[in-house]
Amino acid sequence: MILDIFTTVCIGLLIGTEFAVAAFIDPILRRLDAHARVAQVRPYAARLGAAMPFWYSLSFVLLLAETFTLRHTPQASLLIGACAIWAFVIVFTLLFLVPINNRMIRQTPGSDPEKALREHDRWDLLHRFRVVALTAAMVAFLVAIRV
Repeated sequence: MILDIFTTVCIGLLIGTEFAVAAFIDPILRRLDAHARVAQVRPYAARLGAAMPFWYSLSFVLLLAETFTLRHTPQASLLIGACAIWAFVIVFTLLFLVPINNRMIRQTPGSDPEKALREHDRWDLLHRFRVVALTAAMVAFLVAIRV
């Protein structure tokens, strides 16, 4: 039960943070003029870019532990699905979102704001897809531990 609680809190807070970025922070940033938006994206990208690799990894390890613990139960297939989605999201993030995030961190006040805005718009679109996938993984996890 402690593993269930720790896993739920860990992945729930991660998804909540990712949802907050998609639903609240990015829409506010979109209202700023180009130079202000570029300047504000940098600290968010740097802070979250530093924390998320550890948080995603811990969440994945916890999901794997849940799957191992319940491997001989009917819920195992849901947990395997949650792990598969989570693994896909990690690979997707590494291939597509991290490179964009790193470019956004390197933006300077002298950078081309239009290019920076296009980068941020692309990141935002891909990020929304990631939030949906993470939510699906969490739903699978929650259903598995409640059955």
